[in-house]
Amino acid sequence: MNKTSVRSSPVRGLDLGTTLKDLISDGLLAQSDAAEIASTQRNPSEALLHPLEIIAAKQLVEGPNRQPLNLEILSEWLAKKACLPLAHIDPLRINVPAVTGIMSFAYAQRYGILCLKVSRDELVIATMQPFDRSWVESLEQTSRRAIQTVVANPAEIKKYTLEFYSLAKSVFGAGSSASVGTGIANFEQLLEVGKLKDADAQDQHIVNIVDWLLQYAFEQRASDIHLEPRRGKGKVRFRIDGVLHLVYELPDNVMTAMISRLKILGRMNVAEKRRPQDGRIKTKAPNAQEVELRLSTMPTAFGEKLVMRIFDPDVLLRSFTQLGLVAEDHAHWQSMIKRAHGIVLVTGPTGSGKTTSLYSSLKQLATDSVNVSTVEDPIEMVVDSFNQSQIQPAIDFDFAAGIRTLMRQDPDIIMVGEIRDQATAEMAVQAALTGHLVLSTLHTNDAPTAISRLLDLKLPAHLIKATLNGVMAQRLVRSLCPDCRREVACDTDAWQELVGSAAMPPPHNVYQPAGCLECRNTGYLGREGIYEIMPLTNALLTYISSEADIQEIRQEAISQGMKTLRIAGAEKVAAGITSMEEVLRVTPELGR
Repeated sequence: MNKTSVRSSPVRGLDLGTTLKDLISDGLLAQSDAAEIASTQRNPSEALLHPLEIIAAKQLVEGPNRQPLNLEILSEWLAKKACLPLAHIDPLRINVPAVTGIMSFAYAQRYGILCLKVSRDELVIATMQPFDRSWVESLEQTSRRAIQTVVANPAEIKKYTLEFYSLAKSVFGAGSSASVGTGIANFEQLLEVGKLKDADAQDQHIVNIVDWLLQYAFEQRASDIHLEPRRGKGKVRFRIDGVLHLVYELPDNVMTAMISRLKILGRMNVAEKRRPQDGRIKTKAPNAQEVELRLSTMPTAFGEKLVMRIFDPDVLLRSFTQLGLVAEDHAHWQSMIKRAHGIVLVTGPTGSGKTTSLYSSLKQLATDSVNVSTVEDPIEMVVDSFNQSQIQPAIDFDFAAGIRTLMRQDPDIIMVGEIRDQATAEMAVQAALTGHLVLSTLHTNDAPTAISRLLDLKLPAHLIKATLNGVMAQRLVRSLCPDCRREVACDTDAWQELVGSAAMPPPHNVYQPAGCLECRNTGYLGREGIYEIMPLTNALLTYISSEADIQEIRQEAISQGMKTLRIAGAEKVAAGITSMEEVLRVTPELGR
């Protein structure tokens, strides 16, 4: 950073007139456009706008490269003008309690600055007024740290200054208004019964924090929210594109109150903290779209942990092509689910997209001429196209009982949330034998292993042969960001590790993640499915017996045209959709 040139600059704030003149002299703005902007009558609310915000609002296309003069371009120009680095504010990388403790909200607003990073010897401060250095000396003295100044988008500075300080105020207020409770939060406080302080779940500060949490999760495209109690504090983490990110650390009493607030919203028993519970919340995202959240609590050593899974209703509107199921794989899947009867299984670990595949398929199959019914644990997403039931173990309404009941409901298609025991497997087979199409999930690593899992559940081999239409294993891989992916020569050793013994020549070039503002410097943006589909052909049926060799079944399925998960991933790599490292990360080795 060129500190000398900045310090020699005049101490002043930006004004519209000077900014327009500088843009004209730098060739980024035409004289006529500048005159129009300067002469435009502005209402009182626009008096608080930064000069760059006023110019960006005109949406002009200027300069030799005919680039739009948006806030990003203008902020980059301002940073170069001030000889300072340009910073993009990533809220997930900011320690909010630390940065809000450096200066007051009023001080940050007065000078148009926001602390982005706090270390032992240095502060990184973002500014929207890079030529105003009047605050630097006093902040250096009060913080006893060196100041590194960077320029940031003025709209981002305003937005995150308000968000960070509002959140910090609510957390402080919630902690200060804590009342004495009588519950035991964690095992380490057994000797201090009656001394534990918990904030009130209905306290306005807690309401504000929970509202912020949900809106922030929607804004960051999170699929899961984790509220995790730890010793003396609680951690908030978001899962974004399959990877967890630490978002915030809260005092333990505030975390307890937040979890209680969410349990109230999810109509769960707030007083019960010893047993796991499930609930759901229906809310609206900032774009006014309805979003469902599934809640799950679990007692841990430091208190009650809560995980919320966010279900995007748009998923059900996506085509199979958008989900990544294309060409031959899509044709095989359609042939399996369009049969009049039989069992179709989807396998994969938690979070691999099994529910999305089943719901999308049921949405397609649920016409007015058929009765589609489900029995789930819990109902993942409420859909009005079919009939959904949730199991209730407390009253002996389990999956097997649910299928037995559905058989008397004149169904055509039955979806079972998961085949997890012998009774459920036997009822699914009975439903398939009596002319129904049954869709369900299993937890296995790949498609062929589903056969051994059914045998483990004591299903006779002849019944598996008679009812199983096919199996689809799936995973979700992160998609490369289209704005920053970079093309490199294919590493033949890594490619060989990916495809194994398959006769699949390496492409000349592949794409790697790079990182940009759009993808939060991860190199990835969104996720897409990869699929391993194994239809039960006549040739495969001959291999199914009580002593079935899964390796033989796998080899036969491959010879019949089944693409393994890694081969399906390799095709996505060759198409530039994802990277080899990502496919290797999420897919199992062949035979495991």
